[in-house]
Amino acid sequence: MSVAERVMRFPVNALEYANILLTTDDAAVGVTPKEVVWTHRETTLYRYRSSNRRYAVPLLLVFALINRPDIFDLRPGSSLVEFLLEEGFDVFLVDWGYPDEEDADMGLDEFVCDELDWAVRETLRASGAEELTLVGWCIGATLCAMYCGLDRGSRGRVPVRNLVELTMPIDGRQSRYAKWVGDPELDVERVAELYGSLPGGAIDFANKMLKPVTNFWTTYRRLWDGVQDGNARRESYQPMAKWVGDNPPFPGRAWAEWIELMYRDAGLLRGRVRLRDRLVDLRRIDQSVLVITAGADHIASRPGTMPFFDLISSEDVEHMDRPGGHIGLVAGSAARKELWPEMSAWLAERSEPKS
Repeated sequence: MSVAERVMRFPVNALEYANILLTTDDAAVGVTPKEVVWTHRETTLYRYRSSNRRYAVPLLLVFALINRPDIFDLRPGSSLVEFLLEEGFDVFLVDWGYPDEEDADMGLDEFVCDELDWAVRETLRASGAEELTLVGWCIGATLCAMYCGLDRGSRGRVPVRNLVELTMPIDGRQSRYAKWVGDPELDVERVAELYGSLPGGAIDFANKMLKPVTNFWTTYRRLWDGVQDGNARRESYQPMAKWVGDNPPFPGRAWAEWIELMYRDAGLLRGRVRLRDRLVDLRRIDQSVLVITAGADHIASRPGTMPFFDLISSEDVEHMDRPGGHIGLVAGSAARKELWPEMSAWLAERSEPKS
């Protein structure tokens, strides 16, 4: 398109560009049909409807405590949930909800020892299975690792057969984020006390500042270029933009504990993390393990994940290192053709067919 044509079309393009941005909240995300299995406080366990459950081992999807788990089910045609259902898996999802001031006292122990533990219990009850597969992403992956490494005393081994960890942070001390929150002069407990539950928008802004040009300029410029070239994809842009902008509060105590654990103490590496006086020892992890890292991940970089392999006791371990970013690796346009089939094949080998 010539410069003159671009100038002539500028008013129309500007109107379309503004319309895409202003109607983003109308985009439908997380629309795959599902049913409520169990709720507690703000947490909800969902089971996705399916008439094609061919595997006996259900999958429990666990996302981070920031943003929404709808990223697993972003939109029709670009939904990991939809793909896994088509592959014959019985899929469940933990939704942490929108914590409010009454939840400010929730710590990592509540999320691991209560919410996640009970979600596992209810998944097994609803599916009739004895074991399940945990699929964790971002902080959700770390919570899953902590759950599998937690001392259960007389309760014995956790009922988890397979553990899939997507862009999982284990040691964040060398990350860009640690430069801000790793300073011991930052009194995280005081911050948590002051805010109660930290505003999700503030945490999202901090994450975006790790790559400010990309997040505050490049994304919008690419959309504008697409509008000008006549190939802007509203159906792709809007669901992701809506998801990125939906930021639940982070319970203050859990946030303070996470900062200390991940960016200061590296307690998981040292075997010093205790939840309700029960030791989290990653050497207890003996499940079949799949770890997926992203080469361009600036939130959970590959070096911050790799120590995990030296800590676990599993004999069946696979590592997939792929190009992409923290979210795009799993939810990007290429994932359906590249990563998802590899994940499905790995899961199928470790999930016997239903009798």
